[in-house]
Amino acid sequence: MRPAVTRMISLWGQICRTSAVSVLLLCGFVALDPIIPGELVFGAVAQDDKPKKDKRETRRTPALRNKVYERLAEAQTLAEAKDYAGAAVILDDMIAEDGKRALNSYELANVYNLFAFLAYATDDYPQSLRYYQQVISQPDIPLAMEINTRFTIAQLHFVQEQWQQGIDAMLIWFDLNEKPNAGAYVLLAQGYYQVKRYDLALDNVETAISMYEGEGKLPKEQWYNLARFLYFDKEDLDSALDVLNTLIIYYPKKQYWVQASHLYGEKKEEEKQLALMEAAYEQGFLDRSSELVSMAYLYLNAEVPYYAGSVIEKGFEDELIEGKSKNYELGGSAWAQAREVQKSIPMMEKAAAKSDEGELYVRLGNVYLDGDQFTKAADSVSKGLKKGGVKRPDQARLVLGMAYFNLGEYNRARKAFRDAGKDKRSAKYAKQWIAYVTSEEERQRELEKDLF
Repeated sequence: MRPAVTRMISLWGQICRTSAVSVLLLCGFVALDPIIPGELVFGAVAQDDKPKKDKRETRRTPALRNKVYERLAEAQTLAEAKDYAGAAVILDDMIAEDGKRALNSYELANVYNLFAFLAYATDDYPQSLRYYQQVISQPDIPLAMEINTRFTIAQLHFVQEQWQQGIDAMLIWFDLNEKPNAGAYVLLAQGYYQVKRYDLALDNVETAISMYEGEGKLPKEQWYNLARFLYFDKEDLDSALDVLNTLIIYYPKKQYWVQASHLYGEKKEEEKQLALMEAAYEQGFLDRSSELVSMAYLYLNAEVPYYAGSVIEKGFEDELIEGKSKNYELGGSAWAQAREVQKSIPMMEKAAAKSDEGELYVRLGNVYLDGDQFTKAADSVSKGLKKGGVKRPDQARLVLGMAYFNLGEYNRARKAFRDAGKDKRSAKYAKQWIAYVTSEEERQRELEKDLF
């Protein structure tokens, strides 16, 4: 097992806190649950929420007479068979001039409720909304029916991106309920999110998450994501990480591992950043060039260049890493730091060949020098200097001089060192090398005298 993996396992207990009350940075609106129109079973409601105990509980609701019920049931049967036009004919007849006066408020509310469903079924949301408004405008309808209808009205506003109207409708709905459910808090949070009232959005989604956790239920993934975005927006990275770590446990997806790693990087906690990223890598989640390159850089920063080189090499083998000069350079540099010269050379050769400047040829020359390939070192450095764009020509000429020295070409070595010494940053070192070249020449001449 790799060292970083071992670190990840030992750190995971510290990283993952059990508190999940704490986003994907959300770039868009969190999707609404599908709208459920008011129930067509007359006198019943879709919501389980109990109304608040107030004077409206004592309102006297008119009875739904049998002959009216039969006509409504007939229209409902047609609606269920998707004969919306046929259902509308019956309803239109019921509220014709004479018929409308004959209906009491509760019966009329049921007619408008079914009209609203027909409009919703044909995607005419504005008309559906108008009919639902007529439902709640009827006096003395059951409070439960009003609550259910108001919730649907709020949803219809949100679907039409009428955010503030939706919020206002939800606030009235909340005022009518003893125990609003968690989904309602999330719906209100989504509305506040859209009007950029992030603090109120966060308060409501936190409430929803707390309610679910308090009941021993797992909150929905999109609830956590909304909370995560809102924490990140207010720069509360610790809370955002709490949410991400919870998502990793219960909704393990690549994006959460990568984003958590990024946030640990923002907090300058490099060890945890590497642990999370490596966990994603070991699970095969990292399948993009930028992700694998980032993984390699994290290894280099952690001073484990061998693993950095391995990541880049495998990325090229799997055709996941883009064949850019800088990516080959990264792999070559990693192998060079790991003292894997023979692995570094092919990478640096490709990096240099794809570069428009001479810097990489100079760096390739350094790798050749470390691999005792002195002729190639001299040729590569010379090519780099000729090509131009070398950051430190003086240092390049020092490498060139060392290559010539090892080839026994002392005059060319001295010249390279003299050229390097023209830059004061390398003057002292160049002078030492020139002296060394001269002493080596003299030593070899003495050896030759002794031999003959």
